[in-house]
Amino acid sequence: MKKLKIVRLSETVPLPKYALPGDAGFDLYVNEEVTVLSMGRASLNTGYKMEIPEGCTGIIYEKSGLSFKHGIITYGNVIDSGYRGEVHVGVFNLSDAPYTFHAGDKVAQMIIHSYEEVKFIEVQDDELSSSERGTRGFGSTGK
Repeated sequence: MKKLKIVRLSETVPLPKYALPGDAGFDLYVNEEVTVLSMGRASLNTGYKMEIPEGCTGIIYEKSGLSFKHGIITYGNVIDSGYRGEVHVGVFNLSDAPYTFHAGDKVAQMIIHSYEEVKFIEVQDDELSSSERGTRGFGSTGK
């Protein structure tokens, strides 16, 4: 099991934790009260700094209840292993009402993913292998 070092910047914010055994994502919390206006966006402080293990990245995802019940979704939330600043969660409020986060509220979940770096090799278009899908894009596989 990999270890994730964490610095808590405020004693009032709970440490991240898995809600249930076997959960892929661990909960992140808000460090301060913030109101996100209808159709607005905000960058929310978590009150944590982390050292994500080498060869991994932390991807921040919505909490299903927040997105389904309140229209709160996350954006731009890739945390690289070399980042040592405070973790922030970018959110959009897609609802028609403001939403207030209070210090200590769950805001999102993070999943630690392993990844591979790739070497880029520039080729000509005819050097790409063919596939069944080809160049068919958005919506091409049906409903």
